[in-house]
Parts: sequence; C-alpha cells; structure tokens
Amino acid sequence: MEPSVKESVSRIPLLRTKAGPRDGDRWTARLKEEYASLIAYVENNKASDSHWFQLESNPQGTRWYGTCWTYYKNEKYEFKMNFDIPVTYPQAPPELALPELEGKTVKMYRGGKICMTTHFFPLWARNVPYFGISHLLALGLGPWLSIEAPAIIEKGDLKPSGAAAVPAMALQRTITPGIVAGMTGAGPSGSGGEERGE
Repeated sequence: MEPSVKESVSRIPLLRTKAGPRDGDRWTARLKEEYASLIAYVENNKASDSHWFQLESNPQGTRWYGTCWTYYKNEKYEFKMNFDIPVTYPQAPPELALPELEGKTVKMYRGGKICMTTHFFPLWARNVPYFGISHLLALGLGPWLSIEAPAIIEKGDLKPSGAAAVPAMALQRTITPGIVAGMTGAGPSGSGGEERGE
C-alpha cells in the first residue's frame, strides 16, 4: 500500500456495529457510523486537495450511487458508480460497479462490477465489522482506478470528460481518484506508471 493511501486510510474512522439492511435499529446505528466515517473521509480529502468522488444513497442506505473521477495526463475522466449493500453486509462487502467501463478491461465483471477479489476482499474479510463504505472507496475503488484507468485510456477506449479545469494539485500527479458522501471529497492518489495487477 502506498504511504499516501496508508495515511489517508489511517484517518478514516472504523465502524463498530455489525449489522446489515435486515437488522432494523441496528442497521440504523450502522448507517449513522457509515455516514460519520464518510464525512470524515471527505473532510480529510478536501484538506489534502485530493477530491475525487460524489456519493449519495436512497433513504434506507441500501442503494448508493454517484460519480468518481480521475486525472490522467492533465485530463479529467469521470465515471458513474453504483453499488447495493448486500443482505449479508458487513460480512460481505458491496460490489461496486462503473457500468460505462464494462468490457473495457479484464479486471471487471458483468454489469461493470470492478474486480477486487484479490487485492481488497481478503482485506475486508480480516476487518469485519470495522471496514465500511469509506474503506471500500479508499482501498477498493481508489487503487483499482489508479491502475485500470490509465491502461484503458492508453488503449484509446476512454475520452476525457470535457474541458474541465485541472486542480493545481492534480497537475503534480499523473492520476488522482476522489470520493464524496452527498458532498465532494478526496481519495488516494496513485501513479499512472504503476505495474498492472492486484
């Protein structure tokens, strides 16, 4: 794990309540912890100018959707993302999808679900119930995006999101993913020159 990612994750609050969507009041308590963790993660990201996603949920907190983005060679690439909280959560992590990237990389399943079975799911399993949605984004989506997005772009399968202004901090990095919970936040930064793999 890159030092910057490790530092970012160390500032994400851990969760305590082991409850899923069918656990009534305990799920409500877990959801409050999820929101608190996401807010802290977003605030940390904003403070380090590494803003990379927007995220919101349905009222029950069982369906999440939003956008994430990354910069590569001073161009912004933005993707819609979504995931559902599984019934067995937090024992099983959510499967995060970037539908518009389906078929553009082998590190993806049907429906645009990103492949995290090697690098993230074992880590999640060792940290139940402490990991939550913030950790899914920081340790699952962030590293995946840092490696896969440049490879897809270099193949010519992705076009920039438009003439978006590149933040000053992003100009210093080859690639910068980001996240938010009903607001904008920041995520781990990666290098476009990393080796592919999980």
